[in-house]
Amino acid sequence: MKEWISVFADSAVMAIDAAAVLIVAVGALEMFIACVRSVIHPSPTGRDLRDAYLRFARWLMAGLTFQLANDIIGSARAPSWEEIGRLAAIAFIRTFLNFFLERDIAEAGRFQLDADQPAPKPQD
Repeated sequence: MKEWISVFADSAVMAIDAAAVLIVAVGALEMFIACVRSVIHPSPTGRDLRDAYLRFARWLMAGLTFQLANDIIGSARAPSWEEIGRLAAIAFIRTFLNFFLERDIAEAGRFQLDADQPAPKPQD
């Protein structure tokens, strides 16, 4: 029974890892394209780049969620307290990052940029 669970967990971990990598890679590619597009054709309001950042944050949140699921499955087959502790630390860091990404998305949703209003300039 223990061997069967280990084989299933290893297969699930591999599949979830692949999904997480794909999710983050697609999000990074989309953000890269948006950055290049904003350099070539800058938006007067900055809304395009802000919207791209929010989409990228959502991609990262999805990837982190998959990685957290991966950590939970990995802890089911962890043989030592040292490995469990390492998995717990990684899960904590990923949860921490996810929390702040969610907060950034919620905060950005409160600030609506008008299409006619130019983006604020950085202060020196």
